[in-house]
Amino acid sequence: MAFQRSERVAEEMKREIAKILHDELKDPRLGRFVTITKVEVTRDLRYAKVFVSVYGDDQQKKQSIEALNNASGFVRREIGRRIKLRYTPEILFSLDDSIEHGARISQLLNKVKQEGSRQDE
Repeated sequence: MAFQRSERVAEEMKREIAKILHDELKDPRLGRFVTITKVEVTRDLRYAKVFVSVYGDDQQKKQSIEALNNASGFVRREIGRRIKLRYTPEILFSLDDSIEHGARISQLLNKVKQEGSRQDE
């Protein structure tokens, strides 16, 4: 199965946005541990939804997403400079808690495993 153009653009945007966040965005509200987990681009390449994982409490997550959405114009302009597209997609940042959810499930499975080994003794 061949990759669609929107998937290739999404992967390239993911790499470039990660570089921009790490190297160029200096907002104090932005948490230290912000990770781009996924980028979804519409088929017409007009909109991009960027999923971000933020390590921290709910307040830090809220501030980080707010800072990213405020900087979306800057990020879009940088993407336009770095990736040659006829139209640079509008960017919307969204919180992705799948990493935390996975860690919580892993923690629960370990707890069940430990309790099971105690009962075997």
